[in-house]
Amino acid sequence: MEKERENRTVEQAAERISPLSQEAMRRARQRWDSIAKPLHSLGLLEDAVVQIAGITGDPSYSIGRRAVAIFCADNGVVEEGVTQAGSEITALVAKNFTQGRASVCKMARVAHADVFPVDVGMKTDVEGVERRKTARGTGNMTRGPAMTPQQARAAVEAGIGVARGLKERGFRIAATGEMGIGNTTTSSAVVCVLLGAEISDVTGRGSGLSDEGLLRKRRAIARAIRVNRPDPADPLDVLAKVGGFDLAALTGFFLGCAALRLPVLMDGFISAAAALAASRIAPLCKDYILASHESAEPAGKLLLRRLGKSPLITAGMCLGEGTGAVAALPLLDMAFAVYRDMSTFGEIEMEAYRPFPESKYEEQPVSRGPENEKRK
Repeated sequence: MEKERENRTVEQAAERISPLSQEAMRRARQRWDSIAKPLHSLGLLEDAVVQIAGITGDPSYSIGRRAVAIFCADNGVVEEGVTQAGSEITALVAKNFTQGRASVCKMARVAHADVFPVDVGMKTDVEGVERRKTARGTGNMTRGPAMTPQQARAAVEAGIGVARGLKERGFRIAATGEMGIGNTTTSSAVVCVLLGAEISDVTGRGSGLSDEGLLRKRRAIARAIRVNRPDPADPLDVLAKVGGFDLAALTGFFLGCAALRLPVLMDGFISAAAALAASRIAPLCKDYILASHESAEPAGKLLLRRLGKSPLITAGMCLGEGTGAVAALPLLDMAFAVYRDMSTFGEIEMEAYRPFPESKYEEQPVSRGPENEKRK
């Protein structure tokens, strides 16, 4: 009986995800409209605050403590020459996380975020990295499944567990990150299967491949899909056959955050691939995700569109590690400062701005976040 309950962890998380609080969003939008500034003039920043109110059910919510969870794992497909660097770089960068020397650490310090690297499948153990290892790297997906169904489920559950741990420790918002040489290859494969997309449309150069390397990468993805025949209707099957432990754990992290009503900032392409998988397991999960930026990877824009997300930042970033998600935190801080502290029209005895119906001659509003989509 205990074993049966453990095997339903993913399903239980999905079942706990409920619609956003419409009442909290209404009150947050009402607060924005009362502030002494032109209506909707902070665009997506206003929408993000409204969405966070809906996620938490609290229009007075504060994003005080923030964490970036970085899921680290190795990928067997590296054997196919699809990357510029070798698998040993995964552990090296993970060590840099623990020493505060990685790019995301420098940015997180400015954004007042705590960095939590998590080993969900690295070949090498790294001191100071939280260990939730499923196995020491995946298999080479061009020759068979990257992992067993049991391993894929365990990795998803590891991500759910990380979300639960952050919530219990009092963190108010989470950001996603990853580190795993070869994971743009696995992400492209997962996206290709789940969206039925052309390999060339969703596969980029990653950390800097030559034309020849890019061709090898695309051929490896095609071979992996042909050999494994993942079922696009079963996201866990897709993750197991052509994904990675980092992708599976990120998928679980999104599910866990949504089940716990913890706002989560999605990083770039790899995080978005996992968010797509999570949304296929539990469609309501999408509403709990905020898009930090539009990745420069070829599928960056496509994934945002399919997830129904508008990014806060468009800066051509594709570093990974959670850097894009962390970069968005100061923008949210500024949005909340206006939302919380600015005077209302009534307080300064100024006539409020009035909304006017849109005409066919007017431009559509810039802001089109999840809350606005529901009101259309």
